[in-house]
Amino acid sequence: MQADRADGMTVRFWGVRGSVPTPGPETCRYGGNTACVEVRAGGELVILDAGTGIRKLGLALCRAGQPIRGTLLISHAHWDHIHGLPFFAPAMSPGNRFDVYGCAGSEPHLQSILAVQMESPYFPLSFSDLPDTLTFHELRDDPVRVGAVSIHAIRLHHPGLTLGFRIEASGRSVVYATDQEPLASANGAEPALDPALLRFAAGADLLICDAQYTPEEYPGRVGWGHSSVTDAVRLTMAAGVKRLALFHHDPERDDGAVDALLEAARGEVARRGGGPECLAAAEGMELAI
Repeated sequence: MQADRADGMTVRFWGVRGSVPTPGPETCRYGGNTACVEVRAGGELVILDAGTGIRKLGLALCRAGQPIRGTLLISHAHWDHIHGLPFFAPAMSPGNRFDVYGCAGSEPHLQSILAVQMESPYFPLSFSDLPDTLTFHELRDDPVRVGAVSIHAIRLHHPGLTLGFRIEASGRSVVYATDQEPLASANGAEPALDPALLRFAAGADLLICDAQYTPEEYPGRVGWGHSSVTDAVRLTMAAGVKRLALFHHDPERDDGAVDALLEAARGEVARRGGGPECLAAAEGMELAI
């Protein structure tokens, strides 16, 4: 695991799948673990979501030595974004410290939500068995400063209280907007982009964006809180983002189908005049920003 570059950021994907883990030979190239992304910038560790991908991240962090300091941002409490946390080894080791941020106004509080999934009969250990490694905070309107890193949050269009994040450091920016969909339009017109998210993502170097559906699938899933690959491209280009990472791959989509989705995204960029680079997020992929 590489350290962050002195003049920018590194982003590494540990889990890229949506809804439910999908291990197996048909998903081995892109991976079957659910959402978890590591960002390194300005000497700081920022973790986006705690899906099953956080287990392998935790093992890598432990191999690098202790004490470990980091910031964990939870977009929302649907299972595929939290169910790896009980298996995050650094949280089990005294001396490590993680500030955990979630959405303000959620009821019950994020700490209570995370504790429930470790209650009997669901898990052999309780949340109270953890050493004092996790400190919980609510994200509100003001940005959070972690050393030289600035973290901004926005509410996303998704069932329940869901956050997107913008991480800025050294003049670079990464936007994480998984589990979001465009706004409904009348008379079968093309869905409208969320104007708040459009402003939030403006000019980012990298947009990690929900692209769970094809354009043909999306009309049957309106209101489920996810985007089509076409809408991810539209958002990227309208916001002037330099690079798009397709994320939250549908559990029914094998590696070949993700390849096809990526080609569709690149084709849509070309059809709209070209510009941003498109890639499909894969476990182990590391990007220099």
